[in-house]
Amino acid sequence: MNFKTNLMLMLLSMAATACHAQQPKKLGGPCEGCEAIYEYGNKKLSATDTLPKFKQSSPQLKIMGKVFKADGKTPAKDVIIYIYHTNRQGIYELKGGETGWAKRHGFIRGWIKTGADGSYTFYTFRPAAYPDRSEPEHIHITIKEPNVNEYYIDDYLFEDDPLLTANIRKKQQNRGGSGIVKPLLQNGMMTIKRNIILGKNIPNYE
Repeated sequence: MNFKTNLMLMLLSMAATACHAQQPKKLGGPCEGCEAIYEYGNKKLSATDTLPKFKQSSPQLKIMGKVFKADGKTPAKDVIIYIYHTNRQGIYELKGGETGWAKRHGFIRGWIKTGADGSYTFYTFRPAAYPDRSEPEHIHITIKEPNVNEYYIDDYLFEDDPLLTANIRKKQQNRGGSGIVKPLLQNGMMTIKRNIILGKNIPNYE
């Protein structure tokens, strides 16, 4: 190789190294479907959301809690939470004509953004297990906090679900804290409470 060729190869190698060094590590590892957290369109997000089919479904469910920064004490503001789940037949229900991740997640989904106190509330209904009962009832959840990429945390799981076996409990990673919740009847509505700690047990979180 001549001098010009060697110089060009060296410059290309340096550029590739610099580009790689500038790319931050992705928080949370692989996260299929987490991009759906951006699919709220022009909807103005608040700390409360009501999912489709809430009024006509039973048992109705209120999901509430607070989001805290990594110290577990300071309320976290402007955190977007996205949830989705099956209908009462255990299916991710479609209306037809879905785009994006709604093709997989269905239309029973919602988004909130926390206020200054970190609180969040979803009104929905208790999902059913998949028809083959291969997994316990669950609600998927994705987090997007300011200045970092989106990541998933442990699903909401129901303490009283007979499909929530000891083996499944052991496999939980407690991402964001435990997702196992105890349903309580409050004011005629099933209510679950879960506080979330940002970054807890999330790979590459600093």
